[in-house]
Amino acid sequence: MRTGERNTFDSVIGRAAALLGAFDARHLSLGISELSRRSGLPKSTTARLAAELTEHGFLERTDGSDLKLGTKLFELGELASRQRKLREVALPYMADLRQVSRQTVHLAVLVGTEVMYVEIVRSRDAPRMPSEVGGRLPAHAAGVGKALLAFSPESVVQAVIDTGLPAVGPRTITAPGLLLRELRRVRELGIAYESEESGHGVGCAASPILAADGSPVAAMSISGWSGKLDLRRVGPAVKTAALALSRDLQVRGPASAPSWAVHQA
Repeated sequence: MRTGERNTFDSVIGRAAALLGAFDARHLSLGISELSRRSGLPKSTTARLAAELTEHGFLERTDGSDLKLGTKLFELGELASRQRKLREVALPYMADLRQVSRQTVHLAVLVGTEVMYVEIVRSRDAPRMPSEVGGRLPAHAAGVGKALLAFSPESVVQAVIDTGLPAVGPRTITAPGLLLRELRRVRELGIAYESEESGHGVGCAASPILAADGSPVAAMSISGWSGKLDLRRVGPAVKTAALALSRDLQVRGPASAPSWAVHQA
């Protein structure tokens, strides 16, 4: 909001956005009074929200008493940029998989203990899957999640186990020992198979997209209805595409791939 503007903010998000939007190239640090004036918020509201945003890393204190944008915003901006680049590089490979399989192709990343779908290429010949871009699932309950966990550090896998492995679909793996054995198998094959673990009737074959050091960047899958999708046939196709995409990203450099901040967010 421009200096001097006043408005009624109906939500906490709207007020927080007004505070963050008060900073620009000419106003890199602001005191509470100036922040209140530029955002159009009452000084008491500004002070309270600024304290909360500082606590969560969206704002930081300068050497004095002023405030500046925090590193959390930089991290989120980097994440958004890298995911956009990942999608751009992955889309041709996903389109090829859709053409070969005539099924839905997913691209997902690990966010904490969940997988988040960052791109979906749907086939007109396949039934519509319930997944959506930006949607999330517990990592242990999805083929893309198992593909990512199989190549993740032990601490990441343990964090998933610590969630209690809740059931999502009729065949979700809910026993830690069984999950660990499954991840070892995925690591050996380079392919994760799913049959009704993320939802009733859903099947998929997924493979990880790896950085040069072997850490997982993302995972790609072919998904369809269990019983109608030949998982053993599409599995090698997904693995081949994921290997090619991994090499492509490695050639383009690490900036093309999400960092471990994605997995630890």
